[in-house]
This record gives sequence, structure tokens and C-alpha cells, in this order.
Amino acid sequence: MKQSLQLKLGQQLTMTPQLQQAIRLLQLSTLDLQTEIQEALETNPMLDVAEDESSADFTPEGGPELDFINGKDTSLKSEEITSTREESEESIPDGEWSHEIPTELAVDTSWDDVYQSAPTGTGLSRPENEDMDFESRRGASETLQDYLFWQLNLTPMSDLDRYVAEAILDAVGPSGMLVQSIEEIWQGLQQDQPELEMDEVMAVLHRLQQFDPPGVVSQNLSECLLLQLRQMPKTLPSYEVAINLVQHYLPLLGARDFKQLMRKLRVKESELQEAIRLIQSLNPRPGEQIGDDTTEYVVPDVFVKKENNRWVVQLNPDIAPKLRINPDYASLVRRADSSTDNAFLRDNLQEARWFIKSLQSRNETLLKVATCIVERQQAFLEHGPEAMKPMVLHDVAEMVEMHESTISRVTTQKYMHTPQGIFELKYFFSSHVSTESGGECSSTAIRAIIKKLIAAENPRKPLSDSKITALLEEQGIHVARRTIAKYRESLGIAPSNERKRLV
Repeated sequence: MKQSLQLKLGQQLTMTPQLQQAIRLLQLSTLDLQTEIQEALETNPMLDVAEDESSADFTPEGGPELDFINGKDTSLKSEEITSTREESEESIPDGEWSHEIPTELAVDTSWDDVYQSAPTGTGLSRPENEDMDFESRRGASETLQDYLFWQLNLTPMSDLDRYVAEAILDAVGPSGMLVQSIEEIWQGLQQDQPELEMDEVMAVLHRLQQFDPPGVVSQNLSECLLLQLRQMPKTLPSYEVAINLVQHYLPLLGARDFKQLMRKLRVKESELQEAIRLIQSLNPRPGEQIGDDTTEYVVPDVFVKKENNRWVVQLNPDIAPKLRINPDYASLVRRADSSTDNAFLRDNLQEARWFIKSLQSRNETLLKVATCIVERQQAFLEHGPEAMKPMVLHDVAEMVEMHESTISRVTTQKYMHTPQGIFELKYFFSSHVSTESGGECSSTAIRAIIKKLIAAENPRKPLSDSKITALLEEQGIHVARRTIAKYRESLGIAPSNERKRLV
């Protein structure tokens, strides 16, 4: 085969390591960012937490007013995503050494291709008397199965009964009810215990149904509610009516056929109402009380408040510590020193500077996008969800001169604290519906109107989707009935036949 040289032209998207790092930090949530910063502090000796604000190279604080967009342009181009803020002066001798550190890495490279890998967090020595983070080393919370088997171990039983009880508890689902019928469990046990009778299995089942929480190890919803009712005082109003209703007429209650229920139970409306109120106090999924109770907290990234009749947007100063270059370690870097230790310090210094720039870039971009959202949604801040204006990613991307993908990253898992509550930035983006006057109405505003109409409806005669459509048309908003149904389901609101209730 003859060898030859060929020349080709082509286009290819490439990203420098700095850009890769900036994009990764941009899409992190607040809690993930704090973890990332803590990891960087542990692995890079050049990074330090500034004790006073004046010595910080990076601080997330800021309070630009609403004219931030129209004022001085401190935005970051989407192609660069680099910081325009000047770095604070560092007390580093032999300042001329800095030109040996490249300001840009070659595209499609990684940190390890150019710099030595920094030691992991475990490589840093920990004083023996330093307290360990026991909170993060906790074991998993107790599950429903663990709780039930713990009660079984405290219950005196014969070996055969315990064998049956373990098989029954293995069939208990997360809701607390059996995922298999008791007949299937009995047939499975007969393979090892052919002489086992169904009555023996039922006897063990009844003992297990006395376990905590009430209603657990039940075969169906009716039995689950009955077990809970029978543990209540019999002196409660309409107790017997509630027992009879759950035992025989639960499907009619689910269909909200109150007239049929009053006729079947031979009770008055007030008695039926008391019985239904008692049943509604029960838990149809008792097993969910036991398990992981971990609470997820939302930390707002941006605060919005009104000062002197102007909306002010500020970053949360507590979302990240103030970072700086450690001057003591930076002063150890020497020019023309090719030793391993000096190379390690130089590499970490440049990596720390890039990390601080990426954090500055992230916060400036987040601030610009949040300010743009506030400028477009002032009516929402004043009057609530019903005044929400339609807005899509493209609208914000044009105003801040960034790509839509950058706006999507900025608004994901970032939260804004407003007078109306705490909302994810994506909440402010919604499609639009044309109005009779030729304007546009946000889908979020339509959902708020639907929620308000249903909250004010007559519970004896709930509003149907067709009726809601007609009411919106009276306000000049033309929406199809199927669209109303979709919005209602997204709000977690049941259909009209399931919302019907006695007053």
C-alpha cells in the first residue's frame, strides 16, 4: 500500500479544562457546591478560607439593584465563562515567576495531563484528638421490616409459628400491607410443612396484626382501616357506623355516593359525616410511618427584597466560604526551581487560581440570570402566581447574551427567596396561552387561577373541568378542557367526582 499525506478541513467543539470546571461548578446545587469547595480546601494547600472580608479573593456577597442588566456589563460570554473580576494582590516574592504558569491549558486535556494530582483528603494528617464527623457516618435508618422483626423477636412463639410469622413478614410491602395473599403464603409454606393448616397461618396472621403501627400486616385496605378502628375507644361518635361502613361499603365511600350510603347504613347526614371524619383520621398506608425520615433542606441561592420601591437582588452570602490564595504557601514558590516540591506548589497554585475564577464566574452568572428573572416577573413578586408572565429560556438568554444551555444550568437546583416564598429558578419559566384581548397568559398563572376556583367551590357540587373552562373563558382565557385536566392533575387535585364531600 502506498503511503500518502492528506489534508482535511473540519469543525470540532473543544473545551479547555478551565471551561469544563466552570461549567461543572455552574450546574451544582448549593449543597453540592459546598461539598466541592470543602473537597478543594482539603486537597489543595494553596486554597484558604479568608477570615476577614478584605483579604478574600472570592466572596459571594453582592447586592446589585434591578438596573443591573441595563447598567455596567459585567456578564460572561457563554463561549468563555471566565471571570472579569481582577484578582486581589498576593504577597508573593519573585513575582516574575508567574509567566511560567500557563494561563490556558490546551483543549481536550485534563488536570492530570499537565499537573500532578493533589493528595486526597485522607492524605492530610488528622490530629488524633480531632473529632470525627459521626453524623455523616450514621447507619441507615430502621426500615419497616427491621421494626416488625424486632417486635417478632420479643413475641413468645413456637418454632412452627415463628417460621410462619417470618414468611408472612417477608411478604409485607412498604405500605404495611401484604403484597401476597395469605393463600399464596400458605401454599408456599406447605412445600416444607405439608401438614400445616390454613387455620394455623390465620392464627399467626392475627397475632402479627397486633404489631405496631396499627393496621400493619393487613390483607387489604378495608382490613387495614378496621384494625385501626378497633384499637380506638368505642365511645367515639359514630364508631359503629364507621365500622359498618369500612367493613361493607368502602367502595361507595370511594365513589362519594353519600345518598346511597345514608340509605344503606340507615343514618342521618350528621352521623355519616362524623363517621367519615373518623375514617379520614386513619392512615391507609401505616408502614410509611417507619423508615427513612431524612429531611431535605432548601438553601436559597438568591434573596430578593424591595427597598425604596426598587427590587434588589442579592446572592446568599452564606452559601460558600470566602476563599483566597494562602500567602504563606504561595511565597514558597520559586522561579527556575524544577524540584518536585516546587512543581507541586506551582501546580496547586494555578489550580487554586482557576478554581477561584470559576466560583466568581458562577456567582456572577447566577446573579445576572436572577436579576433578569426579577425584572421580567415583578408582577409575580407584587401580586403572586396569578400575575406570572410567560417566559422561556430563550427570553433570558437574549437579555444576558448567553446560550440557552447555560441558562438551563444556572436555573437547575438553584432557589430564590422572594416575598411570595422560596422557588426554584425554573419555576419562573412557563409557556403561554393567548387571551381574548390579544395578550398572553402564563400557564403558571392559569394553574393558580384553577387552584383558586377549586378552593372556593361548593364541596357538595364541585366544579367540573368543563365548568372551569367556561369560567376561564369569561376572564378572556381560552383553554381546552383537556388542558385544564392536565393542569389540575399537575396540581395534585382530584377530579370533581372525587372532590365531592359532605359539609
